[in-house]
Amino acid sequence: MAIAATQTRYRVEGMDCASCASKIDKAVRGVTGVEDVSVSVTAGTMTVKHGDGQDLGAVEDRVRRLGYKVSPLASAAPATVGAQPAHDHKHDHDRGACSGHDHAHAGHGHDHDHDDHAGHDHGKHDHGKHDHGAQSEAPALAGLHGHDHGPSSGPWWRSGKGVLTIAAGIALVAAYGIGHLFPSIAVWAFDIAMLVGLIPIARRALVAARYGMPFTIEMLMTIAAVGAVIIGAAEEGAAVVFLFLVGELLEGVAAGKARASIQSLASLVPKTALLEQDGRTQEVPADALVVGATILVRPGDRIPADGVIVSGESAIDEAPVTGESTPKRKETDDPVFAGTVNGDGALRIRVTAAAADNTIARVIKLVEEAQESKAPTERFIDSFSRYYTPGVVLVAALVAVLPPLIGGASWNEWIYKGLAILLIGCPCALVISTPAAIAASLSAGARRGLLMKGGAVLETVGKITAAAFDKTGTLTEGKPKVTDIVPLGRDEAEVLRLAAALEAGSSHPLATAILGKAAERNILAPVARDSKALGGKGVTGTVDGLALFLGSPKAAADQATLPAEIAARIEALNQEGKTVSVLLVGGAPAGLIAMRDEPREDAIAGLSALRAAGVRTLMLTGDNARTAQAIGSKLGLEVHAELLPQDKQRIVNELKAQGLTVAKVGDGINDAPALAAADIGIAMGGGTDVALETADAAVLHGRVSDVAGMVSLSRRTMANIRQNITIALGLKAVFLVTTIAGITGLWPAILADTGATVLVTMNALRLLRVKAG
Repeated sequence: MAIAATQTRYRVEGMDCASCASKIDKAVRGVTGVEDVSVSVTAGTMTVKHGDGQDLGAVEDRVRRLGYKVSPLASAAPATVGAQPAHDHKHDHDRGACSGHDHAHAGHGHDHDHDDHAGHDHGKHDHGKHDHGAQSEAPALAGLHGHDHGPSSGPWWRSGKGVLTIAAGIALVAAYGIGHLFPSIAVWAFDIAMLVGLIPIARRALVAARYGMPFTIEMLMTIAAVGAVIIGAAEEGAAVVFLFLVGELLEGVAAGKARASIQSLASLVPKTALLEQDGRTQEVPADALVVGATILVRPGDRIPADGVIVSGESAIDEAPVTGESTPKRKETDDPVFAGTVNGDGALRIRVTAAAADNTIARVIKLVEEAQESKAPTERFIDSFSRYYTPGVVLVAALVAVLPPLIGGASWNEWIYKGLAILLIGCPCALVISTPAAIAASLSAGARRGLLMKGGAVLETVGKITAAAFDKTGTLTEGKPKVTDIVPLGRDEAEVLRLAAALEAGSSHPLATAILGKAAERNILAPVARDSKALGGKGVTGTVDGLALFLGSPKAAADQATLPAEIAARIEALNQEGKTVSVLLVGGAPAGLIAMRDEPREDAIAGLSALRAAGVRTLMLTGDNARTAQAIGSKLGLEVHAELLPQDKQRIVNELKAQGLTVAKVGDGINDAPALAAADIGIAMGGGTDVALETADAAVLHGRVSDVAGMVSLSRRTMANIRQNITIALGLKAVFLVTTIAGITGLWPAILADTGATVLVTMNALRLLRVKAG
């Protein structure tokens, strides 16, 4: 996003297909001082890049004159953390910026700091609420095209487009009735019925022509309808206008469906929160919460804000936000996210992000921005349609004029055919074939926790032939786990019990692993006396009168003799990339505890899925070669270890030089050079807060298989686009032939257009049903 001073975002209501977006785009570009415009039909937004001091009134006026409602969203200034006004509006989220949750866990000698994103400038996005006041001031003309079909706008029949369609339908039925009773005035009845729907269409056509767009669908429709009256086909002209309005209405409903899919994420966040203040608890609007406030969340309630647990522990169901089906156990100091469901315990939470900045608002914001950016296929189709439509108008004119002029054929018959070709030639279905599929796919991906920044990224992801993964925190969990307990003279449970006693209260990652293993096995650790940490060596203490030491093999060897077989066992565990701690009891070896940062549960399956899709998989890590090789051989992928950031970048460039399309999957921070060098940079981190701003795409819930899911989604989307283009051009080709042959007329011609548009849109919406893979 550009700096606040040069960028303004608008909510635009009434857009239902890509030709609407291109009309707005071209009209606004014509305003002096406007540098760039991006419009998203699906998000219903427009972003205008302009110089300081730009007269934005001229921008809004042009959009309104085209027949759309427009209202500015909140400015692009950095989001404040002050209280927000309470809204009872379904779209409270529509102000999303980006938040940074500082929930880094301590490192333990590995190359990961992937959770510590507090430093990113997440506050610069400008996603605003619907400004209802501004909308109500839009001139009456807006109602001519304003069909507020979006999820916030109530039933379709109350929208401007719905009312117009119903009025045209009633007029058409009335004309049939009058024509049946009074045949002599039937033609006039149909003329009037046609004008009910045509006048608003013609006005839009003329405004668009004035802004340099003579070949809009509205213009083609107007020429066809007027032509039908001139050749005495008023009945068909009226029916064609009505069918056109029905088609546009259906497009609007379909566009609203795609829009609702992503915006429904917002409804996950509760409207109210229980705020603790001055020793009392009171219910306040969730969007009035400020950073630092403490809230109470009861069991079973949705969490109203991103925050950190101050007291209490509970299982949190994160499925609504991340798609992760298993509830996560969370306790004091763990981060929680707005929209997730608290399980069995009451929690006190300190708010870390205002409503405008929470994770869900941020996801919605990123998806809406992504939908504004055009994919290469879409840009090609747009360019193609710029020549296609005038070409069709020329063909229609030649069909209408040449046979009567050259062959002496009937003027009425061939003008009729020419008018039908005009309608067949409307590019709507073709133009929407790509953005409809991409918008549906971006929404479907976001609901699974797969974020892609726009159509270009979505297209490229499907083309990748190599995926280079960071190790720590990407292929692995990013924190060590106990893998082996080797008892020496005492049983396994006793070794773990004594080790846990020494480590109680420590937050070191290796200590956390031991305590976690003890808790998993329901082993209660006794209290150790006189315990102290020996810097870099280990910990000592006394339990049940026994002197204990737990530390590195080197430090243990200084205090006790380790027999050759124990040293050999330690070496074997080290060869597997494991860190070994030795427990001494009374100066004698009592057991070994081995730990390793283990691969994520789905890593093997995820990498296999990528290889099955024809993608070469590699590991690029700064970790030592022994550990990397141990994990790499377990996962079955190519290993490059002990790399500096510039080495990772060099390897990515070498892969590209071999003709591969490379995706770099990492935490988005320590891999910045490699992420930038790759064709696609995919951020993958702990929880939902990944460094989205630094990568092209992001996997929100850290599953390796989701990278394969992203590739699969991209490939399905491109297949869907190819189907859409085939439907759009195929139907036109069929009706072109049947029209010239005299088999079909005006009615089927308009059905070929709106029918194809609706078919294409519905086909694209199938992508919304894509489930988590």
